[in-house]
Amino acid sequence: MSDFALHRHLPQLELPHIQLGEYPTPIEHLPALGDVWLKREDLSSPIYGGNKIRTLETLFADSQARGMRRVQTLGAYGSNQAVACILHGRRLGLDTGAVLFPQRATPTAAENMRVILSECEHVRMLRSILTFPAHWLALRSSKDTYLVPPGGANPLGALGHSANALEIAEQLHAGTMPTPKHLVVAIGSTCTTAGLLVGLPLAQKLGLWPGELPQIHAVRVTPWPVTARSQVMKLAKATARYLEQVGGPRIEPDPKLLVLNTKHFGWGYARVTQGGLAAAKHFAELTAPPLDTTYAAKSGAALLELARETEGPFLFWCTKSSAALPQVDEARIARAPGHIRRWLQRADKHKAFAP
Repeated sequence: MSDFALHRHLPQLELPHIQLGEYPTPIEHLPALGDVWLKREDLSSPIYGGNKIRTLETLFADSQARGMRRVQTLGAYGSNQAVACILHGRRLGLDTGAVLFPQRATPTAAENMRVILSECEHVRMLRSILTFPAHWLALRSSKDTYLVPPGGANPLGALGHSANALEIAEQLHAGTMPTPKHLVVAIGSTCTTAGLLVGLPLAQKLGLWPGELPQIHAVRVTPWPVTARSQVMKLAKATARYLEQVGGPRIEPDPKLLVLNTKHFGWGYARVTQGGLAAAKHFAELTAPPLDTTYAAKSGAALLELARETEGPFLFWCTKSSAALPQVDEARIARAPGHIRRWLQRADKHKAFAP
């Protein structure tokens, strides 16, 4: 039986897929927080997990179907997606690389950046985000390079997360947890949220989802307009259209399911917030999965607030990989451009703020 829930329930789909993760990712109760459950996307792969893996499964399969072995992705310094793309692409014999733009220097990002520098020869580290659009356009127009957009945020990538909604529906039927009233997930590229906005009504249409659909509390970690409500719904609607084009049923994403939480964004992307630090500390005290300050700590702060004010059950996305990172090559890091070495040094000074 396929581990890809879309193929399992819609075998007629003409949808490329290569399995990289181990599914279903567990759902675990966190009783110290009451009616709170964790979707352990952090355990999606022992090589490198997190919620990027589901996206890469469809996008890498598409690159192979097109006969394109050269794959480039885009993101910020220390991008989770860049690490996932590099480590998992190598498993498939793909020639992977990344174009990265500056972000705030944090210990988590620096840890990823050292892996990227050690594991990949084809990394372009821009000095300014202002030049990023030009590189994006150049890669999009390349005939021999497959482009994985930031966060994998296109309809094909989002369908990986639609499959997760069907997977959760199966877990509910198995009695893993009560039907959640609220899903809480960090929203960065919008890909996970848009995929769920399609996957949840799809599960309901297929008779898989028990009871009413939950609200999706998408906790902003990247700025407007990237995470504008209109952008989220635009990707969700495009994903629904694509699903229909490849043989699936017609789905109408419901904007009423989306609750865009902007309270925990703080001063910007990758900026540490006091609420996020408190949430990360609280999770650590409960021996729950660690929360990184860029994504899950902010959504974790929103979860704690929501659990105090609203009736559950709640299902929280653990989005950051728990897998041990490969050992880095210090010699290759030492040969990195000067502006990257200085960025790493600044990140090391902020280790006191690491959760």
